[in-house]
Amino acid sequence: MRLRVLLACVLLPLCLWAALPVLSSGQGNLQSKIDRTREKIGKKKGTEKVLTSDIAQYTAKIRRLQGRIGKLQVRQQTLQADLDDKKAELVRTQAELRSERARLVRLRARLKQTQKMLAVRLVEMYKADRPDVLTVVLNSDGFADLLSRGEFIKRIADADREIVLTVKRAKEDATATEKRLDKLERKQQKIAAAILARRNEVAAVKGDLIDTRVGYENTQDGKERALSKARVDRHELEEHLEGLEKEQEKVRAKLAQAQGAPGAGPIKRGSGNLVWPVNGPISSGFGGRASPGGIGSTNHQGVDIPVPVGTPVRAADGGRVAIAGPMGGYGNYLCIQHNGSLSTCYAHLSSIGVGVGKNVSQGQVVAQSGNTGNSTGPHLHFEVRINGGAVNPMGYL
Repeated sequence: MRLRVLLACVLLPLCLWAALPVLSSGQGNLQSKIDRTREKIGKKKGTEKVLTSDIAQYTAKIRRLQGRIGKLQVRQQTLQADLDDKKAELVRTQAELRSERARLVRLRARLKQTQKMLAVRLVEMYKADRPDVLTVVLNSDGFADLLSRGEFIKRIADADREIVLTVKRAKEDATATEKRLDKLERKQQKIAAAILARRNEVAAVKGDLIDTRVGYENTQDGKERALSKARVDRHELEEHLEGLEKEQEKVRAKLAQAQGAPGAGPIKRGSGNLVWPVNGPISSGFGGRASPGGIGSTNHQGVDIPVPVGTPVRAADGGRVAIAGPMGGYGNYLCIQHNGSLSTCYAHLSSIGVGVGKNVSQGQVVAQSGNTGNSTGPHLHFEVRINGGAVNPMGYL
């Protein structure tokens, strides 16, 4: 029996010693994976930023093109109104053309008829051997007959003159109508050409703008699909990173267990009334400091004491537990009320060993340190508060 106990005492440290390099190697591999995953996430975020900027630029271009298309549509409406006017004018011109053509037909018929009448009249005059004035006077039977014969001769002359004038006017009117027809036809062709030119102009400009807009929209859709994929990939990487970090915490816990969890150590006192919650140096003091993200600054409301995960945390003084549980960026958060105004708080804990309402004594182990919440590494964030407001803990330790 003693031999077995002796062998166990010898072999157990050896097994733990052999396991440590494996766990350490596993932790190193995990850290390498975590670093690579973080690098990939950073690249994805950069890609998202570029794609978002490109999409915004194409959106602006599409809006500008749409504005130009809108102006062109207004112009098209104006041209359409003008085109309608031109069409109405064309209809009127065509009506005038039809009217003038009909009039020309009538004039030509009238001219033809007048020419026939003139020809007949000339034949009659030739056959009748038109008498002169002396013959009419000598052959008349008295004054009354003479007057009658003079009136007859005048009427014949007037009729002949009217026939000649009618023929002359008909020819002149026909010539003028032909010229007017030519002018109207040229005007008709000019109007038709103007209408066609404006239609082609509007169609060409609008077609170019629409083609450009469609090209921009296709490019924008492609970039939006790429952005969506980049976001999905980033979310998957972030989930993977979260799993790796949890796995790393498990490895750290196993290493701590294999090496032996850090003990609470002796109670450390300073010049104040409170005892130190853990033994260690201060890595970040109270007050203003650069933010952990490297952008801007923050007001640090406590002191940070770097210690391994699982280090026992002591109550700085006796009192009653007021807060115990998760608290946003503080992670697991514990606050102990010591008197009417004084309280101390402990953040980023891996576990809490006391509940709300529990009375604790000074130096009692109440929690284990950790790396929960918004933390850049394993440490204890320790605060001293007077009437709820944070004060520098160094005045009380």
